[in-house]
Amino acid sequence: MRQGVQRRPKVDPRFAWRRPRVSRSRIDGFGLFADEEIPRWQKVIEYTGERITNPEALRRFRILLDSGRTNRFYFFDLNKRWVLDGSRMGSGAELINHCCEPNLSTRIVRGHILYFSRRRIQRGEELTVDYHFSRRTVRIPCKCGAAKCRGTINVKSKARTQSTKRTPLVDRR
Repeated sequence: MRQGVQRRPKVDPRFAWRRPRVSRSRIDGFGLFADEEIPRWQKVIEYTGERITNPEALRRFRILLDSGRTNRFYFFDLNKRWVLDGSRMGSGAELINHCCEPNLSTRIVRGHILYFSRRRIQRGEELTVDYHFSRRTVRIPCKCGAAKCRGTINVKSKARTQSTKRTPLVDRR
């Protein structure tokens, strides 16, 4: 592969209950798009990746910081001890971009991170989720363009940070 040419990521069909396709996103980089209409409250895709401890995630993050490649990493906080690194053995769900008015919600069921449709999703629509990044971390500007965009991927209100939902820990694209 030539240097500077980005290879198109793929979706692992073993973890997708609907047919998402990878395409360029107006939000950022690549994204996942519905290749069929998806009814409300349907399981869409599972977020997979290498299961690593929090200390290992921090170690990998420091390596990325030192190399200056922090714009593409896909860590998802599974619980207090474990993180999934979607850049290794990812299902394609790591490509789902942030939106302040998302069409997907996240549920952790028996150690599996699942994305469900929040509403009916039209064919060709980009699949999005609210990352709910901590307001205590570095502020990351939002590029979703939603009518009610809060201007940041980070959570603004205190009530949101105490939510039981878990979303990608670090995923800057």
